[in-house]
Amino acid sequence: FIHGGGWVTESIDNYERICARLANATGQYVVAVEYRLAPEDKFPAGLEDCYAVAKTLYSGDFMLNIKPENITLIGDSAGGNLCAALSLMARDYGEFMPKRQILIYPATYNDYTENSPFPSVKENGTDYLLTAGKMQDYIDLYARNKEDKKNPYFAPYIAEDLANQPDTLILTCEFDPLRDEGEAYGKRLKEAGNYVEIHRIKDALHGYFALGIKQLHVQESFTYINEFLKEETL
Repeated sequence: FIHGGGWVTESIDNYERICARLANATGQYVVAVEYRLAPEDKFPAGLEDCYAVAKTLYSGDFMLNIKPENITLIGDSAGGNLCAALSLMARDYGEFMPKRQILIYPATYNDYTENSPFPSVKENGTDYLLTAGKMQDYIDLYARNKEDKKNPYFAPYIAEDLANQPDTLILTCEFDPLRDEGEAYGKRLKEAGNYVEIHRIKDALHGYFALGIKQLHVQESFTYINEFLKEETL
């Protein structure tokens, strides 16, 4: 599990309750990754940390008797971005390859100004907790320079080649500036020949996954997650 927070905030301590709930609701072990944060450590530092942890897990050096095919990458928001980038990096480096990934309202693009091609940035970018302005600030803090923003490991949506990616479950929120880019990334993955499921959580706001287990949007999400995990391990 790779936590969100715009590559700048949050920690595994803040996500302990979420990870415990995830383990309980899915019956899976959850390994939470503490990665370096911007602006002290800019791109690709955090991604390199996530890659190093994943490589260790998939090699079996960290947890014995864990089959690589039973490991699932999962992350929310910026953590979803890091999962998607990690999967691209794994394919390109050839050292291991995730079989499944779950991207919860992921950030996949590099621009949250008025130039964004995604309507949800404009429709949902001002009236909710996560604004387009905040996302642009996070992006600017994460990038070292303009060139970083053109890197597919920074913004997976812009990758030219999305073939040979893991089976993917994407959950988006109806009222979220990131909604359209998450769904568009799923569509591009599908067009590249990958197995993809996309579910938009009706009436949900960005960050809902941190709410209590009894919250309906969280329950709906775990229904999709468990179905996805069961389907793909048969």
